[in-house]
Amino acid sequence: MCACLVACSCGRPAVILTRQAPPTLGGEPGGYERAVVERVIDGDTVEVRITGRVPGEGLGRARIGGSYDVRLVGIDTPESVAPGEPVECFGREASEAAEALLEGREVLLVVDVEEEDSFGRLLRYVYMGAEMANARLVVNGYAHAYRYPPNVRHSALFGALQRHARSHDAGLWAAAGCAS
Repeated sequence: MCACLVACSCGRPAVILTRQAPPTLGGEPGGYERAVVERVIDGDTVEVRITGRVPGEGLGRARIGGSYDVRLVGIDTPESVAPGEPVECFGREASEAAEALLEGREVLLVVDVEEEDSFGRLLRYVYMGAEMANARLVVNGYAHAYRYPPNVRHSALFGALQRHARSHDAGLWAAAGCAS
């Protein structure tokens, strides 16, 4: 079964997130934060409000009720909001894809090794049910796989999903897109 998520984008091609990533929540170490995505900052960063916690090994230290910027670990998207920098090729589309996928949604946040990055953003795998949003963005060509040692639990999966996206000319890998 293939779930379809399509969003219009003001005269540009529609954001299409039809390829699902494999369910991986069951393989996580257990423990996570529950959150609501309040806004999408760009393709790989969102702002969330923590609404609950489920104890376990993978649980982070964010507080219930707090608002946090979350960096989707293991992926990278073209920049769309870097101060003083132009919007990169496919940056708007990546941001729109993240927005279509996550804005307003209840999600689960799972830590890998490090809690935060050097900018104070939480580093998390973001789950919509059993499917990871980070992976959904990669398999549909809206994000690159990007290793963030020591946070590499899903690096092999992201690499495989990126190869799939490239071989299917998805998103930024399309012949008329940025990769050409």
